[in-house]
Amino acid sequence: MSRARPPWCALVALGLTSITSAAPGPLPPDDDKDLARAILKELVEIRTTHDVGTTGAARAIEQHLLKAGFPAEDVVFVAPADRPNKGNVVVRYRGKGRGPAVLFLGHLDVVEARAEDWSVDPFKLTQQDGWFYGRGSIDMKDGDAALLEALIRLKRERFKPERDLIAAFTADEEAGGDANGPAFLLKEHRNLIDAGLVVNLDGGGGAYKNGERQLFELGTSEKTYVTYTLETTGPGGHGSLPGPDNPIYTLADGLARLEHFHFPVMMTDTTRASFASLADLAPAELSADMRAVARNPPDLAAAERLSQVVRFNAELRTTCVATLISGGHAENALPQRARVTIQCRMMPGDSAANVQSTLTNTLNDPKISVSLDAPPIVSPESAPTAQLMKKIEAVVHSMWPQVPVVPTMATGFSDDRQTRNAGMPSYDLSGVWIDSAENRAHGRDERVGVREFDESVEYTYRLLKEMSKAR
Repeated sequence: MSRARPPWCALVALGLTSITSAAPGPLPPDDDKDLARAILKELVEIRTTHDVGTTGAARAIEQHLLKAGFPAEDVVFVAPADRPNKGNVVVRYRGKGRGPAVLFLGHLDVVEARAEDWSVDPFKLTQQDGWFYGRGSIDMKDGDAALLEALIRLKRERFKPERDLIAAFTADEEAGGDANGPAFLLKEHRNLIDAGLVVNLDGGGGAYKNGERQLFELGTSEKTYVTYTLETTGPGGHGSLPGPDNPIYTLADGLARLEHFHFPVMMTDTTRASFASLADLAPAELSADMRAVARNPPDLAAAERLSQVVRFNAELRTTCVATLISGGHAENALPQRARVTIQCRMMPGDSAANVQSTLTNTLNDPKISVSLDAPPIVSPESAPTAQLMKKIEAVVHSMWPQVPVVPTMATGFSDDRQTRNAGMPSYDLSGVWIDSAENRAHGRDERVGVREFDESVEYTYRLLKEMSKAR
């Protein structure tokens, strides 16, 4: 998933009521600010694309931690035996043992960037007009740098957490990953990262509009992708003698039915809380429907009206869409086969079997087979508990008073699916603010605001301290 445009930016773009101006948040001490910037520069300039791997960055972080005084036995570098370039580094900040550990996640890999597509060198950190440019500057080496600097600062201050803090800087979150760090660690080295709660800095965070802070997202859940292949066959024959049994037409008819089908509305604790919270901020033409859909049971007429906005539709139900199609074998021959790929995004609590059954019923044609390409990695919801909301609001409001903290469900996916499936409640809590019109993660001239980065460094430090408390 990573820090692309936040899920609720569609609502921000439609015009939220302004809660507070973009007054600057507090910054870290100058020495810590300078160190965080230096770490960001170092990490951006260590290339960690899929073909290169993350070992160079992991080793650099390892050295920073050892230099800061973390015991060698608490700083562990590990990589799969058959993927030595896909390194991970895990550090344990030992506390007083008054509760289960808290795990902080940050991935080190980035997507590829071609210099000819950028206005600056993508693998050099460039400061220009109030921005830091570079691949990974927003996804997510900014979060890695803030996390590492916060650990170093706490160690220098001789801070003693009530419970252990674990930070894992990991490999292969992005597309193409064949050695996902959290999956590898859970399978081979679970003792290093076993925790009662997980904080992922690769999602959530703040959303601006026109220079005003609108809301702060607490990511509690995500949709899961699952892919199906639809296929139909026919006898074929010479193209000059078309008959009634054409696989392309058969498939097209079924796809037309699928295009107009909506999966049932499926609310979760998170989406219900999201719509209820945002109803207070939304324009009048949306707020009543948001309150209505947040009720239990939801108002289906209100849900249908909200579904006219693509982003809201994705928050209300499982979605399936045709993404690839092929058919026929020769220009002058009747087709013998036609196939289409259907990509679905399942709500937490939905299942691949239910989606497949729904697709079969909607296509309503025994000539069209529906097959599952691969079992999905289901990502259960981590409920936004009152206790957690109170802790996060305390941190956020110490930085940016009055900004509403809103639980959200991501329509993409992240490394949370690994830890949630391992029984660890996982939450997205980046400290970076992004303008609702900004969408440069994975793209050309990726960037993070200089001030926004500096504020995120202070936020991450405060977040670690608050999450270290046993209550």
